[in-house]
Amino acid sequence: MADSKREIERKYESADSGLPDLTGVGGVAAVVDKGVAHLDATYYDTGDERLAASSVTLRRRTGGSDAGWHLKFPIAPHVRDEIHAPLSDTLPDDLAALVRSRVRDSELLPVVRLRSDRDVRHLLDADGLLLAEVSLDTVRAERLTGRGGTAQWTEIEVELADGGDPALLDKAEKRLRKAGVRPSASSSKLARALEETAPGKRRRTAPAREPVTAADHVLAYARTQRDAIVELDPAVRRDAEDAVHSMRVAIRRLRSTFKSFGEILDRTATDPVGDELKWLAGELGLDRDREVLTDRLKAALDEVPDNLVRGPVAERLHSWSSAEHRGARGRLLGVLDSRRYLTLLDTLDALLADPPLLKAAGKAPRKPITRAVRKDFRKVSGLIGRAADLKPGTDRDAALHEARKKTKRTRYAAEAAEPVLGKPAKTMVKSMKALQNLLGEHQDSVMARQALRELSAVAHAAGESAFTYGLLHEREEQRAVRAEAELPGFWEEIKDGATDL
Repeated sequence: MADSKREIERKYESADSGLPDLTGVGGVAAVVDKGVAHLDATYYDTGDERLAASSVTLRRRTGGSDAGWHLKFPIAPHVRDEIHAPLSDTLPDDLAALVRSRVRDSELLPVVRLRSDRDVRHLLDADGLLLAEVSLDTVRAERLTGRGGTAQWTEIEVELADGGDPALLDKAEKRLRKAGVRPSASSSKLARALEETAPGKRRRTAPAREPVTAADHVLAYARTQRDAIVELDPAVRRDAEDAVHSMRVAIRRLRSTFKSFGEILDRTATDPVGDELKWLAGELGLDRDREVLTDRLKAALDEVPDNLVRGPVAERLHSWSSAEHRGARGRLLGVLDSRRYLTLLDTLDALLADPPLLKAAGKAPRKPITRAVRKDFRKVSGLIGRAADLKPGTDRDAALHEARKKTKRTRYAAEAAEPVLGKPAKTMVKSMKALQNLLGEHQDSVMARQALRELSAVAHAAGESAFTYGLLHEREEQRAVRAEAELPGFWEEIKDGATDL
């Protein structure tokens, strides 16, 4: 079973003078010598170093207090999530799954071996509690691929203790700088090893070209969403908070991009990919939608006075919510391990590497991108007008739901347009987000009422009172009525604000 922790640390180039004294820095009352540990780590990656390109590290290490397999994902500068699994001869399945979106069918190979002599100090406060660990690492690197170069260096590493105050790192760095120590130019030992052991002079990545054409801007936005899907995959597998929602949003943004900018990217090529993205978003949403709806109904039930709650309503709601949740997690993991999903990722890579460009793709971006956003906005306008002409009921509900979906697409098109159109696009994003929220409130009410009717029928069949379900249904209906009443004036304001686009 893999364990996870948040790692906050900083690395520094080390001179021969060793570790400066950090006593008195940021509440450090004592510096305790913990001796020297001898670490031997083999780092794994694909032949084209996909993990390193994403600043992800995977290693098998012996020696020290945490021997085993370590997988690290970047979170922010100096911050990584580390997943640790016990020492074994082969990569544990848990960790293999977490790199699958990047590795896919490629073989993981040993690429670098690092042997380190780690001289460790613990920084303790006046009560003897650990604040941070400081080490002086003498590192010997050996490349295990190609012609096998070697390198050697010494570095200082300061790692914050669990729950420690990050301000301590700033204070420690100030003391280190006074002692002549400077931050490392490499983000990790592996990055430095790959740089210094590369055969010949390691090729530096060319700086990204600034977007010029319409296609440049659209593809930049699309690639950002593709990257988000790949990067969020491990978080979804680990059931991290909001990971499923964030991945669904990236999928929707990418699918909308293909639809909105059909004048730039040939839809005969992108539509089949869009269909697969729709499938993936649907699979991710099976449990998420019920979870959101459950939270809404629980909050509504909390507002009902106790004397109006008839029967085991909370228990019935819990049973309804958990009925499908039990199998949803396994189903989702199966989807992420499926051949269909991995093929979709490969297809996205191929399409964005060699995009199906149309004539407008090579033109200056303002006109074709403006046309795309305006076209989506007109669709929203038509759907809002159609809904207004319908009587309240299922047909109007369906029309407003369709308007909400087109509102999302317009919002995402405007997001892609922001670097080109500036403030008008930013205003459109804000307006579409607000409209999306209003229409979302209406649609959530529709779905809540449907669920309440189902719950009421089950309760009635069990001989329980259906009174409270009817009360909640009425309140949800009133919420929808308020949303519908607010829409006309809200929409007029949006139309007035869209004239600059």
